[in-house]
Amino acid sequence: MKSKVSRVTAAVAVMAALGGTAACGGGDDKGGKPAKAATATATASGKASGPAKEGGDAKGTDGAKDTGAPEKSATAGAPAALSRAQLDKAALADGQVKGYTVDRTPASDISLDSVPATPAACQPVADMFLFTTRPTAHAGVGRGFTTKDDLDASVTSLALLSYRPGEADEVLAGLRKAADTCTSYKHTGYRYSEVKPLKDPHLGDESVAYRLKASIEDTEVPTTFTVVRVGTVVVSFTSMNMLDPDKVKVPTEIVEKQLAKVEKAVG
Repeated sequence: MKSKVSRVTAAVAVMAALGGTAACGGGDDKGGKPAKAATATATASGKASGPAKEGGDAKGTDGAKDTGAPEKSATAGAPAALSRAQLDKAALADGQVKGYTVDRTPASDISLDSVPATPAACQPVADMFLFTTRPTAHAGVGRGFTTKDDLDASVTSLALLSYRPGEADEVLAGLRKAADTCTSYKHTGYRYSEVKPLKDPHLGDESVAYRLKASIEDTEVPTTFTVVRVGTVVVSFTSMNMLDPDKVKVPTEIVEKQLAKVEKAVG
């Protein structure tokens, strides 16, 4: 059983590494797997073996130096986009969710650039798989959760993404439409199928949930998403489980604790 759990964790690490692949433009000239897929596979065991420190300097996803203060809103009275430093403070930390180890996601794994998906109708779903969106987030941070139960094969991750006024609404609207119309797609050289909308969990200001099956390195990984908007912040929760695909879901305790922190940060 433990070997199977390790296999799940390695598969998840490969998918996390795809964020770097996407930022470099996706597949090679011949339409095969992404140029960095081999590197992602080689580094998977290292990423899965222990906590990762969030690297790089503090930057928003637009590449601008993050001063730690929220961006000034162009609309009078409208809430400003939270900075990366504010998102980092609002994200869950190790010790805050009983039964889970919480690791910081390296900054490089929060993809900056959107890579075209085929068909285009699936683009919002494809983007969110790598925590990328259109419109582009002002700043973003991520966390990974590993259960301390050796017999539980589920792996959960989340991203906190901040936006300028009105943009977070666009992200949720695009996801909702794509989850309803998209059934399968190809993105960064990999195939994703069985995209299905799930019942709206009615969280935050608005939310959308869906599931899909990712085919990564000859491994089928059932994945579920719960995406919630709280003001100008979008929180994307993802959970994967190869051993019990019918029960793959985002743990309620993680969702509740994370949304409580975000609501406090947004004010």
